Formats: sequence, C-alpha cells, structure tokens
Amino acid sequence: MMDPMDIVGKSKEDASLPKATMTKIIKEMLPPDVRVARDAQDLLIECCVEFINLISSESNEVCGREEKRTIAPEHVLKALEVLGFGEYIEEVYAAYEQHKLETMVIENVVPLF
Repeated sequence: MMDPMDIVGKSKEDASLPKATMTKIIKEMLPPDVRVARDAQDLLIECCVEFINLISSESNEVCGREEKRTIAPEHVLKALEVLGFGEYIEEVYAAYEQHKLETMVIENVVPLF
C-alpha cells in the first residue's frame, strides 16, 4: 500500500503545518485563560498532519474508484463519510462554500457592494 505522503512526493517527516498559524488556531478555540504546553501544541499539530494524511489518502482512494485523476471536493466529503467522520460533512461543506465566496470577493468576481 502506498504511503499517502508518497502521492505528493514527500516523506512523512517533511509534512508539517505552519506552527504560528496552528498555534493561533489552537488559542482561538480555547478560553483566554487556558494555556497550552508547547509539547501539547506540537502533539495537536502532529494530530492535524496525520488527519490530513488520512483524509488525503482516502480521498485518493475514492477518486480512484471513480476512475478520476483529480481529487474533487466531493471525494473529500465521501472520504470523511467512509472514515466515520460523517458528522463533520455539513460543517466542512459550509466552510468550503464560505471559502469559495471569499475567494470570489478577493478576485473581484463578486462586487463588494
């Protein structure tokens, strides 16, 4: 079986997320009086990387079963369902739709007024 990171040509050790961004997200999700130890932050970031690897790999499998060559958003949503994360589909889809809207505004496709 192919390691999910082989698909993008990187080893697992090379896969990471921007620490500053992840730290900001972690802090935004917690009450202001809660502190998170550095090693706990590192562990959370590693969990996020593993989650992305898992979803990417399953999305690739879904895409392949449909004999497609490009992973589409619906493949990612199906992967969430297959892996038992169906409860997240609605929220993930809403975030994706919001991202599309924000991208259109940034690209001046949609007028700001």
